[in-house]
Amino acid sequence: MKTRRSWREKLSHPNGGQIVAIPAKMAKRMGQGTLLIPKGTDVDATIRLAKRGQLIKQSQIREHLAREAGADHTCPIVTGIFVRIAAEAAAEDERAGKQRVTPYWRVIRDDGSLIEKLPGGPAGQAARLAEEGQRVVPGKKPRVAEFENHLVRL
Repeated sequence: MKTRRSWREKLSHPNGGQIVAIPAKMAKRMGQGTLLIPKGTDVDATIRLAKRGQLIKQSQIREHLAREAGADHTCPIVTGIFVRIAAEAAAEDERAGKQRVTPYWRVIRDDGSLIEKLPGGPAGQAARLAEEGQRVVPGKKPRVAEFENHLVRL
């Protein structure tokens, strides 16, 4: 019988790290140039750059990875998938008793809103951010108040 791979195994998958020409479907939005298909471990490492009290936007993750790899852009779809996998791996690690995990709750959308697909959903993310001194404005799309003042510098 085949067993399910853990989130940590999914995060550590060796694929990724390739730089390709921007596909025609994405060229309208991104223009011409190169596109990094990131590795999960690189996304995870970038999230870890945000320390207590800091936030990191998804676009910052993509820009940092592209700059480090020498590409024009980073694939937003693959990056989003790996943000989720890194978060699930961190939650898995916490359940196993690890104290230091990837601080996925510090990742926000570009408009400062919280991410529904992270462990605990927006309520869980808001609670963890509140523990670190962030103020989350409730609503249909909860968002971090004055998030621009707390962004990590990459």
